[in-house]
Amino acid sequence: MFVKICGTTTEEDALLAVALGADAIGFVFAPSPRMVSPTRVADIVKRLPGEILTVGVFRNEAPERVVEVVNRAGLGGAQLHGQESVEQAEFVRKRVRFLIKAFPAGDPHVARAADYGADVIMVDSKSPGSGKVFDWALAEVPDGLRLMLAGGLNAANVAAAVAQVHPWGVDVATGVEASPGRKDPRKLRAFVLAARAAEHAANDTDPSIDDADVLEDESELPFDQDDL
Repeated sequence: MFVKICGTTTEEDALLAVALGADAIGFVFAPSPRMVSPTRVADIVKRLPGEILTVGVFRNEAPERVVEVVNRAGLGGAQLHGQESVEQAEFVRKRVRFLIKAFPAGDPHVARAADYGADVIMVDSKSPGSGKVFDWALAEVPDGLRLMLAGGLNAANVAAAVAQVHPWGVDVATGVEASPGRKDPRKLRAFVLAARAAEHAANDTDPSIDDADVLEDESELPFDQDDL
């Protein structure tokens, strides 16, 4: 299960997410309480392990600007979270290493998702960053495409979401926050554990952890966030 922690605004939170097992860190460059500058992100990315996928999130931005920011900040990829056209997505994908194309749940354009040339297709709620869950029955993409599920996920519901949707990956922002743009270490740890446990359950294996462990055991963080 690929786990992406989005809406990251500080080096401390980025390092914490990595330490707790995240596979990808997302930085928002679109208007949002979680919006960060390319310069700040470039400084954060330098501190992260090379195997971590770092993603810049954009909404209805000029493709040339997307490419310029991603490459200047040293990011691994881009996430297009607006009404970008097939041509705009293709332009970006030819110039960055990894592309996520996001669609709101129920968007008819999902039927043509393969045309966008993205590495992963994300299905999110109609109000990204709101923390609102949508009907997971709408989380469908054409066969052969990798689906990343977003929209109101948290430690308490990610297992049910994975069981119903069987996504390639999950994305979370609001569900692991203490406040907009600031992560809560306990919520973050619980989410990653729950997502991993859900993956094992979907594969009919024993993850050696139950829901009580995920939701109630808040001890033994790998380090104190205040020490970073």
